[in-house]
Amino acid sequence: MSTTAEPGLRERKKAATRQALHAAAMRLAIEHGFDRVTVEAVADEAGVSRRTFSNYFGSKEEALLYGERQRITLLIEQVRARPVSEPTWEALTAAARQFYLKLGDLDPHWVAQSRLVRAQPALVAAQVQTFAALERDLSGEIAARAGDDPGSVRVKMTSAVFLASLRVGLHIWLDKPPGTNLWDLVSETLAEAAKGFR
Repeated sequence: MSTTAEPGLRERKKAATRQALHAAAMRLAIEHGFDRVTVEAVADEAGVSRRTFSNYFGSKEEALLYGERQRITLLIEQVRARPVSEPTWEALTAAARQFYLKLGDLDPHWVAQSRLVRAQPALVAAQVQTFAALERDLSGEIAARAGDDPGSVRVKMTSAVFLASLRVGLHIWLDKPPGTNLWDLVSETLAEAAKGFR
């Protein structure tokens, strides 16, 4: 009985450590500025060794952007859960709507992270890499739905435009007055992008 429980416990501990490192990176970046954050400081803040940090993340940028990876991974899971009969862009939009409405009031740390990313070229570069990996995952999901090749132009264009629409909506929202609804802006960017797929 203990042998079946151990893997689950081990994975939970790994997830908790990864989350703790991400939270520590966020706290330090918000309090001191991203440029002044070091990997050693993040490890100390999370109560782990530098070696342990390296087992989970390749850089402080990767640790900071882990929350974004989690959110997009969740969104891809929601795309996967949409009815197979649903047209691709409709499925993507419906999944995005479900995702953003489920968020409700946005986590202040996510908002702070989004502002940090815009202000730091190193984070922008790391975000591009993160989204490239997630875009491949999304392309695989879109291809599976459409019975297409994940490397086809249409599949690649669909996943790239979808994720770009989410980023554009978020960036516009960050410049809007408090109280502006994020989903209203994202749905508008998705609707504009959809015109290219009709």
